[in-house]
Amino acid sequence: MPAVADVSRRQYLYAAIRADGRPVTTARAEQLLDGAPLTPAGRNTIRKALRGLARDGLLVPRLRPVDGRREYRLTATTTGEDGHS
Repeated sequence: MPAVADVSRRQYLYAAIRADGRPVTTARAEQLLDGAPLTPAGRNTIRKALRGLARDGLLVPRLRPVDGRREYRLTATTTGEDGHS
């Protein structure tokens, strides 16, 4: 993870999501940020951060068919046939 003094909550969250590698909901994002050396964030702030990451093209939102909750997945970062950027 990047040094805390140099990152925003959104950057820290993105690094945590990348390290975790699983789809993330607001609840999962809360867990990933729990214990982060940042000021605590409410659910609405976390939702805004997730939407911002999606707007930046780093996450892809989708509704889960089971319960209709929104989850976000990492966008594909590979471009070549061999799977490397």
